[in-house]
Amino acid sequence: MVRVLGIETSCDETAIGIVEDGVRIRSNIVASSQDFHKPYGGVIPEIAARVHVEVIWRVLEESLAQASCQLSDIDAIAVTQGPGLPGALLIGVAFAKGLAMMLDRPLIGVDHLAAHLHAGRMTDPTLAPPFIGLVVSGGHSLLCVAHGEQRFEMLGETKDDAVGEAFDKVARLLGLGYPGGPVIDRLSDEGNRTGVVLPRHTTKEGFDFSFSGLKTAVYRIVMEQAQGLGLRAHDKDSPEPTAQSPERAFVADVAASFQEAAVDVLLTKTMRACQKTGIRQIVIGGGVAANRRLRQRLTEEGHAKGIRVVVPPLALCVDNGAMVAGLGCELLAKGRTQPLSMNIDPHLHLNA
Repeated sequence: MVRVLGIETSCDETAIGIVEDGVRIRSNIVASSQDFHKPYGGVIPEIAARVHVEVIWRVLEESLAQASCQLSDIDAIAVTQGPGLPGALLIGVAFAKGLAMMLDRPLIGVDHLAAHLHAGRMTDPTLAPPFIGLVVSGGHSLLCVAHGEQRFEMLGETKDDAVGEAFDKVARLLGLGYPGGPVIDRLSDEGNRTGVVLPRHTTKEGFDFSFSGLKTAVYRIVMEQAQGLGLRAHDKDSPEPTAQSPERAFVADVAASFQEAAVDVLLTKTMRACQKTGIRQIVIGGGVAANRRLRQRLTEEGHAKGIRVVVPPLALCVDNGAMVAGLGCELLAKGRTQPLSMNIDPHLHLNA
């Protein structure tokens, strides 16, 4: 029996999970600093780092309690090495080094993006590479082929806004607050998915993503609506249509149409990747993988085309320590540990 403790602090979640034998999740505690970032409409790196420092010991204690074990029961410490916010990563890595030194246990550096894809293998242990990996979050939108031995072949990445960032910015345009993904997901239930005509960046060649044009199209529509109401579109003191205003139906239609357009792009390129490579397995990971419409359409399309689609439960979509611990188990078994001199790598990329 091997227990690995995983630490995740790449952005605004302070997360620690304990996984046994690479599969059994004993604990998965996540503390978010999201409420501190809401007034700013996005993550403030300095705030995220400060909150990590303030709560990481408490998160560790809660994780150990949930797992019903002691620190002495842990066989290795895994931690997100990158990519992510430098200050946030430093907190997690320094904490992991301290634990590894105190306990005299191996230290394992984990790629955050690889951990998101590994969450799919934890969801379905029968899944084996190769598979198409789609990672979608506030900071990433990428398609890759996941081969064995933690080797990844990049197919496409975002050229501007990541899809999660686009959700946040559109929500802000609509006066819906931060974070934008969950509120747009919920409000879309009230809207017409075809109520607003929006562009799709789905060129016939290539797998790169671009959501800036979609975001700009939403901006223009919202400004036109504001002007139609007699408001000055660029006056900071003039209210934009919000979910609480008489224009709720308009906001819901824009939210639903934007979400559908974004999902269309992700779905089209992912299925195209399957067609080009001949691979019949897909794993989706990252915070936007929690979006209900994306989960539904990807699953339905996969079923219709005979493609196996693995979608992790919501707790493994958000940034979490269990996915880091799970991947840490696999790396430990292969002897891929790190010295205590290990540094963070904010620009770490999936290994080719």
